[in-house]
Amino acid sequence: MAISRRGVLVGGGVGVGLVVAWGLWPRDYAANLSASPGETIFGAWLKIGTDGHVTVAVPQLEHGQGVYTALPQIVADELGADWRTVAVEPAPINPLYANSLALAELFEGTLARVPDDALAGLAARSAAMLTGGATSVRNFEEACRIAGATARALLCQAAAARLDVAPADCRVAAGFVVHGERRVRFAELAADAAGLSPPDPLPIGTQGAGHLAGESLPRLDIPAKVDGSANFAGDIRLPDMVHAAIRQGPIGDTRLVSVDRAAADRIRGVLQIVENSRWVAAVATTWWAAAKALDAMKPRFETRGGVVDSASIDRALTGAFDTSGLRVASTGDLAAAFKGATLVTAEYAAAAGVHAAIETMSATAAYRDGRLELWLPTAAPQAARVAAARAAGIGENAVVVHRTMAGGGFGATLDPLIAEQAASLAVKLRRPVSLVWSRGEDVLHDRYRPPARARMAARLAANGAILGWSAKIAAPETGKQIARRVLPQGVVEAVTIGARGDRYAVAGAVPPYRIPALAVDHHPAEIGVPTGHLRGGAHGYTCFFTESFIDELAHVAGNEPLSYRIGMLGGDARLARCLSTVAALGGWDGGVPGSGQGIACHAFRGSYIAVLAEAHVGDDQRIVVDRIVAAVDCGRSINPDLVRQQIEGGLIFGMAQALGVSTGFIRGLADMRGFGGLALPRLVDTPDIIVDIARSDEAPGGVGDLAVPPVAPAIANALQSATGYRIRALPLRPGK
Repeated sequence: MAISRRGVLVGGGVGVGLVVAWGLWPRDYAANLSASPGETIFGAWLKIGTDGHVTVAVPQLEHGQGVYTALPQIVADELGADWRTVAVEPAPINPLYANSLALAELFEGTLARVPDDALAGLAARSAAMLTGGATSVRNFEEACRIAGATARALLCQAAAARLDVAPADCRVAAGFVVHGERRVRFAELAADAAGLSPPDPLPIGTQGAGHLAGESLPRLDIPAKVDGSANFAGDIRLPDMVHAAIRQGPIGDTRLVSVDRAAADRIRGVLQIVENSRWVAAVATTWWAAAKALDAMKPRFETRGGVVDSASIDRALTGAFDTSGLRVASTGDLAAAFKGATLVTAEYAAAAGVHAAIETMSATAAYRDGRLELWLPTAAPQAARVAAARAAGIGENAVVVHRTMAGGGFGATLDPLIAEQAASLAVKLRRPVSLVWSRGEDVLHDRYRPPARARMAARLAANGAILGWSAKIAAPETGKQIARRVLPQGVVEAVTIGARGDRYAVAGAVPPYRIPALAVDHHPAEIGVPTGHLRGGAHGYTCFFTESFIDELAHVAGNEPLSYRIGMLGGDARLARCLSTVAALGGWDGGVPGSGQGIACHAFRGSYIAVLAEAHVGDDQRIVVDRIVAAVDCGRSINPDLVRQQIEGGLIFGMAQALGVSTGFIRGLADMRGFGGLALPRLVDTPDIIVDIARSDEAPGGVGDLAVPPVAPAIANALQSATGYRIRALPLRPGK
């Protein structure tokens, strides 16, 4: 269904009515899995081969988080499969795989004007197969269990007919349907089973399934990554393929004005130069030759209007406080709580964050007979298909997206720009092309985690209790930017018409504590820099603001920081347990002066975490993190090893964000060009890490982003106890 902005505005008044109707429009979707010879398809999620293998289709992008293991493990658990026979493949684009939870949580309330009961329909109609926001298991566990249980029931029916017994008397075990001493392989039953009808109600979780959930099974993606057989976008090789490198202009209203083609032609292997108003690409027999040609041609760009730099961004963020903000959350009467009181205040800042994934933006494209094929790591495949179709001047149905694994990404793969560029080149060249951004290009044209400023204020009682809390945060409307990139044209405009402010920009800013009077306001800032989602989202800076300020208040009140936090949690037993556990594991000494210990906590998408950090400033004025201890309650675990890997990786990621991986801007360009200036932690910089994961029967919470937010404030609080002064800006720098 094609939707134009004008159609939305005319048909829906303020827009919401039409979007809701569009989202609720009932429609049935057919599965579109492809079967190889000897495979039998069971719905949209799995196939069984004549050799006994079970292939699970995964709709989420595998970028290291383990989704190629977690979702197949759920299916295999219900199916009763032998894990050694389970394989995985990326699911094709289909509304059946829409991630409605991502619309609610990845955008953190940006689409709040869409009713909850319309989100699922909106996700399906827009084929929103989004990966992000730690939503994969939480959104797809039920669908995976239904798929596995359905196939199991059908296999038992087929076996019962063959063995002349009742289906209820059959059970499954490690790839077999078993009745007494007799057993039949899934492979022998698959063709007959696929033609049967499943029972109603479906026997989900009944005795006899594989019971693989909760086990630390080996990851399915690791063997191919270890032996090099895993294909990333830059690994794709096609007949007659060429390689392209690209150079884009500075941020802003920029156009290409000149290139030295003669200089490029002198580079051996160069085949063609492709110019666009926004970029120029060199095409060659190798990527290295293409990159050398770009340097030789010395492209020049012209930027109209104001030029972005760090000073202009600072002015925009500071000036945003002079305008009215969007009140995102409030409790009690803050004006009354603050009236006539002496307030504790502090200002915090966070610089623009850089994704800095191992794999730079990459895509391979081939255009033949009006049909475009794309190989790329994308966390929003439908958005990539739409962008590619538009660039190629063809219909969406003529574009096929093959999703490769991603080398990190951390949210950068939500952006469809690389798909648009690769499609343009493939159509222009009429031959397959591999487009890979250089490391410098990847940093210069990132969709940065937004820079932000916070003005915090609180009123304390005589005993140190917080009577009132105000958080005013200036930041770009990043949630709206992301939504415009990944959702259908017109939808975002329809649900945000007249709305000022963006809940995504201040997500995580509401403290997890019981505070009688509280207000959180977003002050939108137009900074002129494209921003996007980075692992942890806005929580990466809002948790820093909140947990650093809580620590300051504890010091002002003369209270010990751990007990100060626990005393304000009220009935939140899970977060209190995390704080108590991390204190015991880490040998918390109260964060006394000279201890170099700091503590922080966070509640995030149904999960809870507390982090204790030990840090000091070295003789060379470099911050050294000596130890990180984390206590986590994330509910029930599908694969405990995956959870531990995500927490440990998130702690390192959070440490990197605390100490570097950020940039300023000079004349429309990021002042960082590569890994060398990003202060990425090396192996020698890695602290001792201890992680405790609580056993829990609660519903699974989000894990992928959980460990990132509290690391920076824990380190900042540790540095305050080590040095005696407070650092209020990210990245942390001694003396600032």
